[in-house]
Amino acid sequence: MADAVAALREGGLVAFPTETVYGLGADAANPDALRRLYAVKGRPATHPVIVHLGEPDHVDQWAVDVTEVAHRLARACWPGPLTLVLRRSRRVPDDVTGGRDTVGLRVPGHPMALRLLREFGGGLAAPSANRFGRVSPTTAADVRADLGGDVDLVLDGGACSVGVESTILDCTGLEPVILRPGGVTRERVEEIVGRTVPVSTDATGRAPGTLASHYAPRARVVVVGSDAVAERAAACIDDGNRVGVLAEKGPDDLPAGVTLLEPPRDADDYARVLYARLRAADDESLDVLLAVPPAEMGVGTAVADRLRRAAGSPP
Repeated sequence: MADAVAALREGGLVAFPTETVYGLGADAANPDALRRLYAVKGRPATHPVIVHLGEPDHVDQWAVDVTEVAHRLARACWPGPLTLVLRRSRRVPDDVTGGRDTVGLRVPGHPMALRLLREFGGGLAAPSANRFGRVSPTTAADVRADLGGDVDLVLDGGACSVGVESTILDCTGLEPVILRPGGVTRERVEEIVGRTVPVSTDATGRAPGTLASHYAPRARVVVVGSDAVAERAAACIDDGNRVGVLAEKGPDDLPAGVTLLEPPRDADDYARVLYARLRAADDESLDVLLAVPPAEMGVGTAVADRLRRAAGSPP
């Protein structure tokens, strides 16, 4: 931990676990460190990153005009997988925000992440610790496989407990709007706010993970309904492809030669193992992965969103 803090203070990059995915951390107040972060990720300079904080009351150092609704959400969900988009303060570098007048903030719910943030004493810009657009890492081994020596130090906190990224909620307007579904469900947000909270249909580029193609393995992901899996699998095999299937309940009538990835038990488990299964598709040298999304309720909404973006076909 001491080495990690020292590396960050010297402008280095440190990967660390959160409850969602592993983040690639850089001092959010250091423009040189931020530019290196973007270069290692291969991330467009216009695509904002989330600033992670060690304490909820640090928000006022990074944001202005924070609404009562935003404070209520922070009290209820932090530490946890919720990012609040707020009006940025003057201390926030343009490199964090992609030049926008807003900043995304969250307090992660992982003890190692919180210890790192509190010992570092500042904010850490921390997108997922992988190359831009690829499958997010949920173990330290994933980080090393993706980034190798481009990261100065990796803190190993085990497998991530949530497995999909944070929910991103825009709190800059009169009403909060979900920009990206994630670990805090829409139902929970609405319970806290006390009214219906819409999901943006035009969030592309306004928040991390909202581009049309994202979270993609090398294998081509195709999102299908459970009743169409066998037919699509047969067609893909006829075209000479190595085919795999990811579903909560594997179909019984799959053609010979299809690789059935280990099924998740339910929507929560699907979220935890999603990125591991996408990586397994590449480990199996699959050409096509047919993925049956869970029901779009609770965290299943976030899983379905990630699968569609991995397939390059977002809503």
